[in-house]
Order: sequence, then C-alpha cells, then structure tokens
Amino acid sequence: MNPPEPDPHAACPGVSRRLEDVFLTRREFLGRAGFGLGALGFAALEAKGSATLPTVRAGDAGRLGRARALIHIFAQGAPSQVDTWDPKPMLRARNGEALPGGGVALGSAFGFTRMGRTGLEVSEAFCRTGALADDLAVVRSMWTDIPAHEVATVFMNTGSARPGKPSLGSWLLYGLGSENENLPGFIVLRGPRPPLGGVSNYSGAFLPGAFQGMSVNADEERADHIIRNITRGSGSAGEQRAQLDLVASLNRMFATRLNDQQAVEARIRNYETAFRMQVEGLDAFDLSKEKEATLSRYGRTVEGRKLLTARRLVERGVRVVQVWHSGWDHHRDIEGGIRKSAGEIDQPLAALISDLKERGLLDSTLVLWGGEFGRSPTTDRSDAATPGRDHNAKAFSVVLAGGGVRGGTVIGETDELGREAVRDRCHVHDLHATLLHLMGLDHTRLLHRHNGRDYRLTDVAGNVMKGLL
Repeated sequence: MNPPEPDPHAACPGVSRRLEDVFLTRREFLGRAGFGLGALGFAALEAKGSATLPTVRAGDAGRLGRARALIHIFAQGAPSQVDTWDPKPMLRARNGEALPGGGVALGSAFGFTRMGRTGLEVSEAFCRTGALADDLAVVRSMWTDIPAHEVATVFMNTGSARPGKPSLGSWLLYGLGSENENLPGFIVLRGPRPPLGGVSNYSGAFLPGAFQGMSVNADEERADHIIRNITRGSGSAGEQRAQLDLVASLNRMFATRLNDQQAVEARIRNYETAFRMQVEGLDAFDLSKEKEATLSRYGRTVEGRKLLTARRLVERGVRVVQVWHSGWDHHRDIEGGIRKSAGEIDQPLAALISDLKERGLLDSTLVLWGGEFGRSPTTDRSDAATPGRDHNAKAFSVVLAGGGVRGGTVIGETDELGREAVRDRCHVHDLHATLLHLMGLDHTRLLHRHNGRDYRLTDVAGNVMKGLL
C-alpha cells in the first residue's frame, strides 16, 4: 500500500488533517461509530450464524436451566381452566346458583382424576396427557392484563399489549442463536390463515430480521405445499449459488448508498437460509419417512402432523417451534367445545411428550401448552340451553413439561370457584421470565437497545417461578 500524500494544510510534519476536518459533528461521530460497530456485529453473524449475548454470568451458569429448544402449543381462544386443569368441586356443588360477584354458577361437566405418583388432578378431557402426570407441571394461577383475544394473544407472545415488540421466539433466537444453519431457528406451524394478531405474534420487530419466525401453513400434508416455492427451477445449484452471490453484492452496494445495512443484511441472510433449506427443509417436513406406528401414535390428523413435525424440527436443531391450535373460544356449549378441542390435541400432545422422552430429548426440550387467558366460572349470557363461558383475565392455567421443569408439580391456586388467582399469582411476565431462565437466559439481561432505550421481553417486571425448577 502506498503511503498517504502529505497534506499541504498540515502545520508541521506528521499532521495530515486540518483542525476542522478532525473534529466531527456529534451526528457524524455517532453515524460512523454505529456503522463500525454494525460491521463488527454482522461479521460475527456471518462467522457464527447466530448472535450470542453475554447474558449469563460465570457464577450463574451452574444454576440456570438446561433446555435447548422450546415447543409452544398455543391454544388460541382461551381454554377454560375449570374444565381442564383446575378442578373446582365447589363450583359444581353450586351449579345454577346466582353468585355474589354476579352471574350464574356453571359447574364443569368433566370429571377429574388423580394421576401419577403425585396425584395430579386432571380432567377427563386430557386423559392421555394426564397419564404423563409425573412429567407435567401445571400453573393454575396465571393472569393477564386485558381479556380481549387479539390484545391478550399478542401480549402472551410478545410481553406487550401493543404490536411492534419482538416475540418470545425471536428473543430466544436472539439470545441463543440457532443450532442448524440450514433451517430457520424459529418456525411457526399455523393454519391456512394467519392467527389472530397476525405476524405480530412471531415478529422480530426491531431485532435484526434474521430472528423473525418463519410462518408456514402446516395444515397441508405435502412438504412442498407447506414450504411454497422451495424447489429449484431450471439451472444447477452452482448457477443458483452464483446468482445469490451476485444479488448479495448488489444488495450490499445498495445498502451502502441507503445507509440501511441491518435491513439489507437480514434480507441477504434470509436468501441464504432459503437456499440451504432446499434440501433439509423438505426433509424436515416430510412425514412419509416416519414409521407407521409413529404416525398412528400422534394421530393422522392436522394437529398430529403438526406436533410430529415439531419433534422433527427440534431434532434438527431448530431453537423454537410454535404450534397454533385454534378453536378454544367457547361462549356456547362449553362441554361440546372442550370435548372437540381437547380431543384434537390430547393424543398428539401425549405422543409428543412420550416421544421426546424416549428419544432422550425431553430434558433438553421445553414443552408449553396454554392460551391467552381463561374463562369465567359462570354461564355466558349468550345461550342458556347450551351454556358456555365468558372471558376471564384473572385466572387461567398453562401446562409445561421437560426442559428442567419439575414434573408432578402444581403452582398456584385460584379461589374456590376458579374466578381469580389467589396464591402464587403468576403474571405473563413471570411466565416469560421463567421460560427464559429454563432456557439458560436471565430475563433482566437479555436486552436490545432501540430508539435510545433498552428493551427486554419482560419490560420492567417478571419473576422466575422457582417452584417449577
């Protein structure tokens, strides 16, 4: 490299800049520093394929959880806690009575049985999953802020009632990275239409774009229908590789001119992931390679295929898999509705937990089932003949298994009618803090600076539920 030419404006030898060139404006300094740090960050991303934050103190490593993957089965519509995981004999005894707080008591039509060594009480609607009671932990004292479906759904998935915040899956991928560069680290298995709340539920928001969830219609049976346009058209893999390299170089030239390196780099990484998915992506979603006994075990249904696919994805190093199961909004015919919805998921959920355990994956895979809020212990006013239940933000239940969770455990308690959490109350922020802890992350230190402030999944709240660990 040739030495720089001497600066004619220099006042003495060794000084090569005018004074006014040396002092930058504050905006120029921040801009240059930002691009420099950004380049370092993206160089690390290119080298490792993931972003790992310094979230774990050395002294904490021994006590943090051991889960490496999360499978979240989201029961959208708000399941009734008193008909599934929170038995209320007093409510049944007072069936049809006017209650002091308003409304007419509606006792559950479902019997509850003590199961497992610990005697966990489980509704007959979840008899198959209940048979695994010693592997389950039930939180009966959940509560949330607003009993409106879309708001509460987004809140459960992002820790914020307003759209525009990163999702739980994106935070986990941001903090831990992916273990497979040929598949997205966060995959969402939904139905033919986006869920209530849309992409806000699995968005990366202001995190780098590589951490957003990949959403697919998993109601389809064929792998090439689940992942559209995945197969290569005419031309060889080498030609496609050359095309991607050319597009990437053009994009980086454009990013330099646009001063938007982060967004363009995220797009380039998405192209690269799609290129590598052409082989492994189709294989992961191809259930025809499973044994007949396995297919029957999960059930040859939409939900059975989704949960079997979830197991195949975590086997391949996908960090977070979210499975959407809608149909839990039972304002009418609570008995018929619960039997239908629970009947769709009970067998696949039991198969998933058992299958993970047999394969030695349950200790490292955290399984979560639950919805956005609960239901009232009283009849909904909409239908007296086949009554249902109205919304209730003050009490609901979630179920966890694997990933360092203490099986056969019940956390918290609601009042005798199941209307409100009264002991060891667990807010959504507390659940998120616990999930991060089980995955080895400190929720107070998993941060991202955006618009001049540090954001985290749990906002300024959240406590780890140590009874689950």
